Amino acid sequence: MKRLRNWLLFSIVVLIWSSNWSVMKMGLSYVDPWSFIYHRFLLSTTALSLLLFILKRRIPADKRGLVRLFILGLITSIGITSTSLGLVYEKSGVSAILTYTQPLFVFCMAIPFLGEKMNIGRALGVLIGFLGVMILSTRGDSFIDSLDFPVFLLVAGAFLWATAIIYYKKFLSHIDPTVANTFQLGVGVVLLTPVIALKGLAFPPSLDYIAVILYTSICAQGVALTLWVLLLREEEATVLSSSSFMVPVAAIIFGWLILGETVEPKVLFGSALILAGVYMVNKV
Repeated sequence: MKRLRNWLLFSIVVLIWSSNWSVMKMGLSYVDPWSFIYHRFLLSTTALSLLLFILKRRIPADKRGLVRLFILGLITSIGITSTSLGLVYEKSGVSAILTYTQPLFVFCMAIPFLGEKMNIGRALGVLIGFLGVMILSTRGDSFIDSLDFPVFLLVAGAFLWATAIIYYKKFLSHIDPTVANTFQLGVGVVLLTPVIALKGLAFPPSLDYIAVILYTSICAQGVALTLWVLLLREEEATVLSSSSFMVPVAAIIFGWLILGETVEPKVLFGSALILAGVYMVNKV
C-alpha cells in the first residue's frame, strides 16, 4: 500500500513538474527573470509557512539542525535561480532535459557520500548521459568556441539540485518534508531581497501572469517539491532521481503542445543519450 501511494504521489510530481517548464517559460515573457524568481520564492514560502502553522509542524530547535537547513536552502535556492536564468534563453524542453541530468550527478555523489555501489553498467550510463550534455552544450562546429552559457546555467542547476538531494538524504532525512521545503524556499527570499532592492520588483497587472505565478509557485515549488522531499525520505536517492527522467520527456511534449516549440535533430540525439544514460544508471 505504501509503495502504491508513493507511485501515485510521484505521478503527481511528474505531471506538475513537466507542465511547469512551459508555464515558467510563459511567466518569463511577462517580467524580468529576477522578479519572476522572487515572486516564486515569496509566494511558495508564504503558502508553506501558513501550512506549517495549520499543521503545527515543529521546527528544529537545535543549532546544528538549523544550520543544516540553512545550508540546504542555500544550495537549493541558488540552484533554482541558476535554472530559471538558463530557461530565459533556452527552450523549455531542452531546459528540462539538461536539468534532469541531476540523476547522473546524484549517482556520482551517492557512491562516496551514501555508500551506494558502482558497477560497469552504471558508469557507462553516466558517460553516455554526459556525452548527451556535451552535444546539447554546443551551438556551432567547434566545441570550445560555441559553449552555451544558458546550458551551463541549466547544468549547474542540475548539479546543485543533486547536491541538495545528497545533503538532505545524509543529514536531514529525519526532518519533516514541509519544514525542510519551507526553509529551502525561505532562504531564497532572503538571498534575493538585496538583488530586488537594487533592480526593483515588477509585477504586471495581468490575470494570466497571476495564474502562471500561482501555478509555478504553489503547485510546482510548494506542493510538488514537498512531495518530492517526502518521497526522498522514504525511497533510495538514486532510484527516485533516475525515475524522474519521465519529467523532461513529458516537458518536451508540453513545450510542443503549449508553446509550439520545435525539436531539432541534434536536440533529439543529445536528449536520447541523456535519457539512455539516466535509464542505465537506474536499471543496471
